[in-house]
Amino acid sequence: MIRGIDVSSHQSTFSTDGLSFVFIKATEGRSYTNPKMTAQVKRARDGGCVVGFYHFLWPGNIAAQAAYFVSKAPEKAGDLLAVDWERTGDGTRASNAEKDRFIREVKRLRPGHKTLLYCNRDFWLNHDSTSYAGDGLWIADYVTAGKPRIQADWTIHQHTSTPLDKNVADFASEDELRDWATP
Repeated sequence: MIRGIDVSSHQSTFSTDGLSFVFIKATEGRSYTNPKMTAQVKRARDGGCVVGFYHFLWPGNIAAQAAYFVSKAPEKAGDLLAVDWERTGDGTRASNAEKDRFIREVKRLRPGHKTLLYCNRDFWLNHDSTSYAGDGLWIADYVTAGKPRIQADWTIHQHTSTPLDKNVADFASEDELRDWATP
């Protein structure tokens, strides 16, 4: 397994030492763009990491959200794309069907990029009804790294949120991840 982190506008800086990948929050809904994304992308790329971008999904306007996300996330071969499916700040959530439509639309708009589903264990077990995760499942479950409490195959496991969201990916090496991510 290889190590990585995910960051949002809450992280002004981070170290890439010992990391193979960094996911960066790009967008949310149809109007929010991470104001620190450009600097975070530079730090991750300068650190030699595989870079991924994620969109925090809101219910409704799925095609517009997907278009907004791909219009704001940089487009470089080998970059990963993900949808963050969880409760919004006002307690709502996109439906399972909306999650599936979003992933399919992002894959249609950016066919040369791997697209993943990020969700927590509760959403995977209690809200997901199709097991559709695009090209890979990124599961959040705060237990031992690489041992999420689910039966499904996973690609990335977020295992802690302190002090940063720390993740492991089910690849033997960074080169293996790069090969998988690059069409």
